[in-house]
Amino acid sequence: MSLFCCPICSAPLERGERAYICPNGHCYDIAKEGYVNLLPANRQHSKAPGDDREMAAARTRFLEGGWYQPLRDTLCELFRRETGDAPSLLDAGCGEGWYTAALASAAAAKGGRTAGVDLSKPAVKKAARRCPEAELAVASVYHLPAADGGVDAVVDCFSPLAAEEFARVLRPGGVFLYVVPGPRHLWELKEVLYDRPYENGEKRETYPGFRYQDVVPVETRFTLPRREDISDLFRMTPYCWKTPKAGSERLAALNTLTVTAQFRVHVFRRTGSVRGGVAVL
Repeated sequence: MSLFCCPICSAPLERGERAYICPNGHCYDIAKEGYVNLLPANRQHSKAPGDDREMAAARTRFLEGGWYQPLRDTLCELFRRETGDAPSLLDAGCGEGWYTAALASAAAAKGGRTAGVDLSKPAVKKAARRCPEAELAVASVYHLPAADGGVDAVVDCFSPLAAEEFARVLRPGGVFLYVVPGPRHLWELKEVLYDRPYENGEKRETYPGFRYQDVVPVETRFTLPRREDISDLFRMTPYCWKTPKAGSERLAALNTLTVTAQFRVHVFRRTGSVRGGVAVL
């Protein structure tokens, strides 16, 4: 049985060789890359939702450079520590699967299974090629194609926060790992882009259905040796869409850039129970 459920009727999905099928006859073809599209047309807000092909390619090149390896290692360590035997994992906003692949290996080592969803079809295509052992789907984190209480762990790494949905799909006692930027994440990049850079806010928020457990800081510093590397980093950040022209030009003139990457991994535990798709405290 799949970790996914039907996005139309919420019935369990069975994965066949060529398609996912639910007991009510709804069928979803598996693409040649190995992923499935579980985003109904009435939930698409554009013809091509999510990150485009160019942004997905830039993020792939940057992450494969290993610059964020300390974060990936920390996520895997926390997942191993905070889950029991045969854990089921959902990567909500999996992107191109760079983190998903490592987490899937950690889950498999404990006898578990992994699924990932993202709104971007180009990104999910890459994720499916990178981690064929996982189930990958085009879907929204705000309408996850997963059963109530169906997974043991949810990971959200720089993706939109859908706390109510995450609480719905997590089993009581399940773990939620939520990655956000630290106060001075990519500070040196922001100094180039903006005349008056500002720090990110740092706070602990609680969400219905969750209990705060820990905040794990991760920090690394590295030097990007080529203009292409700098450009890829810029392309995968929100700054790409809101940087003044002068800042973009200053960045494009650089040959190298030393950057501090600062992350916070917020660790939550699912409390209470789930009834009728609603998180109960």
